[in-house]
Amino acid sequence: MTATERRLSMNDWIGQFPALDDLPDALRARLVNESRLAALPEGTRIFGPGQAPSSFLILLSGSVRVQQVSENGREIVLYRISAGESCALTTACILGYEDYRAEAIAETAVEAVATPRATFEDLIAQSPPFRRFVFKTFSDRITDLFRIIDEIAFSRVDIRLAQKLAQLRNANGDVEATHHQLATELGTAREVVSRQLQEFQRRGWVKIGRGLVSVPADSALFDFARSNDHGSVT
Repeated sequence: MTATERRLSMNDWIGQFPALDDLPDALRARLVNESRLAALPEGTRIFGPGQAPSSFLILLSGSVRVQQVSENGREIVLYRISAGESCALTTACILGYEDYRAEAIAETAVEAVATPRATFEDLIAQSPPFRRFVFKTFSDRITDLFRIIDEIAFSRVDIRLAQKLAQLRNANGDVEATHHQLATELGTAREVVSRQLQEFQRRGWVKIGRGLVSVPADSALFDFARSNDHGSVT
């Protein structure tokens, strides 16, 4: 990982994570003293396929997108990492002594705590509070992955696209994303998304622009998304 790094003091970050309050003083001090703060600009490729993880990462700010890229260039977003979370794939690769098979991209400028692999492995072995902290995020991300698999395998693309547009729509009623980016979010081909957006436009639900999809506040797309949603659409 390419980053500007500096030594952390205990008060810099560990107080943001109540789950680590129960760490014994010696292990707490080791976690702080051996970790570094990594500051990464937007667009940084944090890791990629074939690389071995050297550090356990906890995100302090920003957003990281973890995605899988196939041999023919198709992409699918597996999950996102937000402040206070760690990367499930990094955890799995460290514990399984495996190289990465996906990539992580900083969607915004981010700050993360990087704990060396050896320190991470010792803390996992010695500290039940640290294990609980690590595996809570790991469990959450695995649940997200099963949800994505379920959606791709069993949900219609038109329904998923409508729900994604409703989710990503900003205060002005616009979704600032290309057809390729929407396809990546849904794990499908760009051509499929383009066809479906044209159908939505034909119905009067959206207006398609360059790198932009406008969804009026009174669009029937919202009713379509909600009527087929098992959760909630905002």
